[in-house]
Amino acid sequence: MNADLERYHRQMLLPGFGPEGQERLRASTVLVLGCGALGSVIADLLARAGVGHLLIVDRDVVELTNLQRQVLFDESDVAANLPKAAAAKRKLERINAGVRVTAVVDDINHENIEALAGDADLLVDGLDNFETRYLANDLAVRTGRPYVYGAAVATSGMAFTVLPHGDGTLPWETLAAGSLATPCFRCLFDEPPPPGSTPSCDTAGVLSSAVGTIANIQVAETLKVLTAQYDRVRRSLLSVDVWHNEYLPLGVEDARESADCRCCVHREFEYLDGRAGSTAASLCGRDAVQLRHRQGGESVDLDTLAARLPARGPVRVNEFMLIAELTDANRDYEITVFRDGRTIVKGTDDAATARTLYAKYVGG
Repeated sequence: MNADLERYHRQMLLPGFGPEGQERLRASTVLVLGCGALGSVIADLLARAGVGHLLIVDRDVVELTNLQRQVLFDESDVAANLPKAAAAKRKLERINAGVRVTAVVDDINHENIEALAGDADLLVDGLDNFETRYLANDLAVRTGRPYVYGAAVATSGMAFTVLPHGDGTLPWETLAAGSLATPCFRCLFDEPPPPGSTPSCDTAGVLSSAVGTIANIQVAETLKVLTAQYDRVRRSLLSVDVWHNEYLPLGVEDARESADCRCCVHREFEYLDGRAGSTAASLCGRDAVQLRHRQGGESVDLDTLAARLPARGPVRVNEFMLIAELTDANRDYEITVFRDGRTIVKGTDDAATARTLYAKYVGG
């Protein structure tokens, strides 16, 4: 056996792999969106599987609390205050020198996601917020690239693989058995939840095995797509709770037609075009960033949000706003959330940092 393939021997014994499948993996490029809990497991397993080029994009640095579940990092990365993408690249290159790893330390937004994706064959989700997921879904549908969604918090998570509908020429649309295209992410979740209504790992906690379960499912789906085994791709939205022993496949095959989806049916790419989502603006002279949603939505339940926030400092609520003082990564911040969802993060003038804190404490 070719020495370059020897390390993949056990994998190539599997149906649908062999030297041909392994060559498909070697020739593939995968964009890993986020390299935290899900993304670090995903990047690790894809590198070990022999995916030729991993593009890893993440805006954060490694913190001590990450080590409970983010498998590519260790205490030396925390001490060095390394960005997650850079730390991941160093570790992955020691795991498999035959894999090319590109690390990008940046905030993913509508202005840069197309350039970041480059010639990636597939997008895989290691994100922490709905807005960027809609953005990734827009890009996937517009360009005809698969998108492997995943999310995990507390003891549960969800996973789904998007094989976009196109003009009938995409590989999964041209099979003899008929098109295997799926609904897109927006077919399943037409609108993001109101700010403050969804838990995050920093407000509800997270079990590492829940993260690992979802990430492993995402990697399996990714390998199916990259080896052109489209008939093996899961057709349902999988909901998992590892603590309560619940594994529930949710039938969504008809979601595209019933939702009359704005994205994959009507080809409206509001997030990718910058017409939906949020804006971030530094407030001059105030060491603060204001985040505002472009689209209207339900008002924030400030009392519910206050009850979910961890005990990291005082939280004050009135009929107009919530003000939370907290310490994150040894820095003090003040987050003010107004009832309409507008948020001011005081203690930084960096939009990426403000978005990270918002995702952690207000919710994705």
